[in-house]
Amino acid sequence: MKKTLLAAALLAGFAGAAQAETSVVLYGIYDAGLGVQQIKGTDPITGANLDATKVGMLNGVESGSSWGLRGTEDLGDGLRAMFNVESGFNSANGSSAQNDRLFGRRATVGLGSDSWGRIDFGRQMNLASQYLESIDPFALGFGQANMGTIFSAANAQRYDNTVVFQTPMFNDFQFGVGYSFNADDKNGAQTGYATADNTRAITAGLRYSNGPFNVALTYDQLNASNNFNSGGATPKQWILGGSYDFEVAKLALAFSQTRDGWFASQDLNAFGSGAPANVNNFNPANFRNAFADKVKVNSYMVGLTAPLGGASKVFASWLMADPNNVGNNKWQIYSLGYSYDFSKRTDMYAMASYSKNYFFADDLKSTVVGLGVRHRF
Repeated sequence: MKKTLLAAALLAGFAGAAQAETSVVLYGIYDAGLGVQQIKGTDPITGANLDATKVGMLNGVESGSSWGLRGTEDLGDGLRAMFNVESGFNSANGSSAQNDRLFGRRATVGLGSDSWGRIDFGRQMNLASQYLESIDPFALGFGQANMGTIFSAANAQRYDNTVVFQTPMFNDFQFGVGYSFNADDKNGAQTGYATADNTRAITAGLRYSNGPFNVALTYDQLNASNNFNSGGATPKQWILGGSYDFEVAKLALAFSQTRDGWFASQDLNAFGSGAPANVNNFNPANFRNAFADKVKVNSYMVGLTAPLGGASKVFASWLMADPNNVGNNKWQIYSLGYSYDFSKRTDMYAMASYSKNYFFADDLKSTVVGLGVRHRF
């Protein structure tokens, strides 16, 4: 009887230890709301009239709707294995996002250590998007209001086939570097077997965070496929951004320079689907990872976030992209947002954003107003 009790106790102990060493978490976000968008102007390519107004359901405004699994296993001596798969979806109609990928937001496996950092393999966000999210008053959300709209490498840019190494925080500093062997597996124009037959990407970043002060410097670059005539262009963008929390308000500033192309922008159509064909034809999202020799764009951001009591806050930003050697159409965006926390997991939000010379198109304007609810689980 004593041996049986001892065996049962040992088995229970081993089971408890195994459970403590390995964990898998299901998580997600559901974000949906109502909104109205007014577009005025003409398609700069075809000259077609783009005037349109739509009222309807907005999808993933504050945060992209998604669900995912992440897990860790303790391997001993401070080493752990990690995985993370995350699927994005359209909360308005249930369809898959990220060009119909099953785990389009993230699909990685890696190793980590508190002493030397972490390394992740797979589809993942570049370091500009990771390091600047906390600096942007709109946290890279809210459609055209987010800083990634004109700081194109920070527009939740994701690369396939990527390996990223990041150090631990050391004296409040962290450094990361990554390389993609094929940035977009969905690019059907790529042919051939060799590594250089694919568009490759470099991402790097350095950030410092200490109390109210947060600053980041990032760099991204695309190397064209051998099978694509890039005209000698090598798109690259560096971004310097920072914020300081004065408690009564947090001020954020950022500057970047983009050369030889463009990384990604928000779609002109805020609803993502159902717009007239003439609106969908001029879609800045179609210019993702675009190569354009001798293009140079300077981008600027001024942002402010202020708490209103314990549960709500208001935030605003001004964005401008100046294509100072390809024309005089400065792209400007003025945005205002508000959020109220019902709990740690559920909040409601309101936003308004006005854009002029959208994607550098002369006098093309977009005004978006939205109200919605976000739930995290």
